[in-house]
Amino acid sequence: MSNENKKWFSLNLNRSKKTDSCGCGNNSGSCSDQKEKDGYDQIMDVPMDRRAAFKKITAGFLIGAGAVNSSCSVISGDESKEKANIEWEEYFKGNYKLMTNEEKDKTVDRLTRSYELRTGKNLSMSSKDAEEDVLFGYAFNISKCQGYMDCVNACVEENNQDRATEMQYIRIHEMDEGKGFNFEESDDNYYHEVPADGHFYMGTQCFHCDNPPCVEVCPVQATWKEKDGIVVIDYDWCIGCRYCMAACPYDGRRFNWKTPEVPEKEVNKKQHYLGNRLRKKGVMEKCTFCIQRSREGQNPACVEACPTGSRTFGNLLDPKSNIRWILDNKKVFRLKEDLGTEPKFWYYMD
Repeated sequence: MSNENKKWFSLNLNRSKKTDSCGCGNNSGSCSDQKEKDGYDQIMDVPMDRRAAFKKITAGFLIGAGAVNSSCSVISGDESKEKANIEWEEYFKGNYKLMTNEEKDKTVDRLTRSYELRTGKNLSMSSKDAEEDVLFGYAFNISKCQGYMDCVNACVEENNQDRATEMQYIRIHEMDEGKGFNFEESDDNYYHEVPADGHFYMGTQCFHCDNPPCVEVCPVQATWKEKDGIVVIDYDWCIGCRYCMAACPYDGRRFNWKTPEVPEKEVNKKQHYLGNRLRKKGVMEKCTFCIQRSREGQNPACVEACPTGSRTFGNLLDPKSNIRWILDNKKVFRLKEDLGTEPKFWYYMD
């Protein structure tokens, strides 16, 4: 195993960087000039954190008013009242990563109940946290990938991605042999039989960096790195400013310009709050290593769907895992390593 790879198993894997944050009250997604101090806002000249502030605001709207809908008209009926309360609580909910486990469970219950009220159908949503002694990593065998796109299709279906805009977290680049890894000259939308002579194929997605620049630039701390290395987004907290999209050097972020459309019969109802739950218009999303699967001990959908075995996923802290064997025995490299992002995504060849 190279010295570069050994860095992953040293103490600096757990380092975290303090980021500055700013409040944002602009519906267009741009940030105001007013800065928070030590993570606190001033509401009525009383210091409190975001969640407490939003709870106070929510209470002000609901006290004595019964249930109201988004147009502020009075509504009736037990289910209508319940639906209205759920909508208000979700609208004013604070940052998920600051919640207690009990608050997380209540949030998941609200989301699943809201889906049931809208569709009459049930879904399963998890809020399972990262397990101890787990750090996820990914390896891609360039010499095996044949460009079949099974991984892309599986990812779209597993993660409830928008069908209308054909959103895709994974890119498969068709590269000319002998020209190196020049993505500017690659074809990402090829429509011909594969593999094509004189070409090789290389996949990209979110690399779940140990030092993610997307996290550094988020003005509202809506994205962060979990203990198992997965970089996540709280869709309820995201303001859609797209700073993270601009900061990512790997084209790993996607923006919802419209409300995602997923046919009801195609909705994957096994969901995770920080993963493949149904999103809304105006928020960022991306690969989460299929957090709804990986935290249950399963491979991401792309790994399972790959017909050539070019994708390997596993626990970097487990010396007996397949990904550790690859790092120990293959010549591996990472993209744009000079940027210091420390991606947990390696490439290698047989």
